[in-house]
Amino acid sequence: MKNPRSLKSWLVAGALASALPLTPALNAAAAAAPAKAATKAAAAADPMRDPANAVAGVDVGKGLKAQLFASEPMMFSPSDIEVDHLGRIWICEVKNYRGRKGSRPEGDRILVLEDTDGDGKADKQTVFYQGNDVDSALGICVLPSLDGKTTKVIVSCAPNVFIFTDVDGDLKSDKKELLFTKVGQPQHDHSTHAFTFGPDGKLYFNYGNTGKGVSDKDGNPIVDLQGNVVNDSGKPYRQGMAFRCNPDGTAFEVLGHNFRNNYEVSVDSFGTLWQSDNDDDGNRSVRINFVMEFGNYGYVDELSGAGWGTAWKNANAKTKISDDYKPIYHWHQKDPGVVPNLLVTGQGSPTGICVYEGDLLPEAFRNQVIHCDAGPNVVRAYPVKKAGAGYTASIEPILTGARDKWFRPSDVCVAPDGSLIVADWYDPGVGGHAMGDLDRGRVFRVTVDGAESYKAPKHDFSTPAGAAAALKNPNLTVRYLAYTALRGFGAGAETELVKLFTTGAPHHRARALWLLAQLDGKGAAHVATALKDQNEDLRITGLRAARRYNLDPIGAVTQLVKDPSPSVRRECAIALHHSKAPEAPKLWATLAQQHDGKDRWYLEALGIGADRQDDAYFGAWLALVGNDWNTPAGRDIIWRARSTKTPALIAKIATDKNVTPEDRERFLRALDFVPKCKEKDDALAAIALGGL
Repeated sequence: MKNPRSLKSWLVAGALASALPLTPALNAAAAAAPAKAATKAAAAADPMRDPANAVAGVDVGKGLKAQLFASEPMMFSPSDIEVDHLGRIWICEVKNYRGRKGSRPEGDRILVLEDTDGDGKADKQTVFYQGNDVDSALGICVLPSLDGKTTKVIVSCAPNVFIFTDVDGDLKSDKKELLFTKVGQPQHDHSTHAFTFGPDGKLYFNYGNTGKGVSDKDGNPIVDLQGNVVNDSGKPYRQGMAFRCNPDGTAFEVLGHNFRNNYEVSVDSFGTLWQSDNDDDGNRSVRINFVMEFGNYGYVDELSGAGWGTAWKNANAKTKISDDYKPIYHWHQKDPGVVPNLLVTGQGSPTGICVYEGDLLPEAFRNQVIHCDAGPNVVRAYPVKKAGAGYTASIEPILTGARDKWFRPSDVCVAPDGSLIVADWYDPGVGGHAMGDLDRGRVFRVTVDGAESYKAPKHDFSTPAGAAAALKNPNLTVRYLAYTALRGFGAGAETELVKLFTTGAPHHRARALWLLAQLDGKGAAHVATALKDQNEDLRITGLRAARRYNLDPIGAVTQLVKDPSPSVRRECAIALHHSKAPEAPKLWATLAQQHDGKDRWYLEALGIGADRQDDAYFGAWLALVGNDWNTPAGRDIIWRARSTKTPALIAKIATDKNVTPEDRERFLRALDFVPKCKEKDDALAAIALGGL
């Protein structure tokens, strides 16, 4: 409560204000207020707001069918969802969002919705938890026990990550614990987001650029496996980050950094990470990323922490540049050490993401990234094709709010039957951290003709054969249970896992491989088999498994160092990250020698691999190529390298009379990234004497 003096001052000021005439601007605003209120009321009363018209308000992708699974008054404003092994929808239901905080004094809710009769519509609601400690929660991950009695639910609600536990199977939380603390600014979309269970038995999650850092349940800052305190101070990490850890929070890793607001991360069966990232609003630079491990993704200047506007302003000071080039500057794509973007989708407010590895939906959507963007009212797939060591992507629509612009998809998950479940925040606006509607919210189901009923298939986790069959399911919670069961069987599961690895589809084989690699005394042999597989994705998975479970990763790189696939060699370079193995410099040099001078993904993988070992790795490459360094590929490697041996070579390139002005500027910029050393000072002097 205000003190008496300030309250009196406020009352006097209010009385004086009411007695004074309004300025013309205030008069105009006052006159416009009723009209604005009337417009909002009319929009809210539009028949399109009726849930009965929800499906009619959206366009549905080719070969797909949409159903309204749930709506108000059963639930409101879903920020994030999870679908469990029984097909139940777990929802972070938010009303107390930022400016609307306090709208529901008893706090926001975690709901469970069920379709008990299989007609494709929710008919049962359970409140799992309610409290102000989950106000504006942005993530949920459901991890049940094999006996069905216990369910752990990870809820991300900055500044905390909670584990709620139902110990008796009644869908009510009985226990609350902390997993992480100090994970972002409260009530901010750019803070901590949802956790997901990976095929390797790890948890993955991310936060945007208000995450700031991560602390354990006792408030102690987390130190990652690289020995770095996990925060955004620039030593070395900046801005938003993607993470991996054990289910208990140990073995913490930062997998990528320098994002703006990477809303969710998704992991496919091969262990590849995908996520979206939001631009500074209004700059048409929303992006989709393949997250190459340990990479810098360029939201701010790596050296200074300056925003992209600085580089954009400097570039435009010389000559006016088309706004079409803004994404390049927005994400610092011209700087060495920045991983390229997979796809720029334009203006938007990107939200939930998943990888669809089912077979119910048409071929165009299978094994593809599925993503929500609440800004342009869309859910779409991004079919990818391999291109060198990276990918290209296109866009395939799934749901589009063509007639109902309140359609604001916030998350998408794969159900056990292979259908998609889409959460709809449902609001007149998005962005600016505003919330225009408190009383609506939707959940859609996307299926195909003939599959309108909704029933989760039953699984038997009590036998290796049953669990191996369940491991093929497209739903993450089913796979979590299958993984847990198969790990528990140990060597007793080997026969069924080998069968799946031998005969399954590539993504099923990969899931089996992660488990085979963990068998005591036998993991290395199974990884060795995978490294010889004809499918490059399985060779990649084998190398990742060797790294993850410490099964002679250097030996695996040695075997694959001349693999015909640039993607496999990319993973070899990443596997050398911070390696002190005596063989590592020569292996890196061999990989570098195969760079084609065009593939930025491959080049950045080489740079990631050489981190902290720049002189040894780059020196080995120079010894290998000798005087033949001055090729397009060689100059590319020099541009990216951070070795004390690079400044002299950069000086030679920059003072070459045949070099173009653009290339000269490019190499001078690269010199900025070489740490301060005598060789750098000498190079700068040589360049100056060269008349630049």
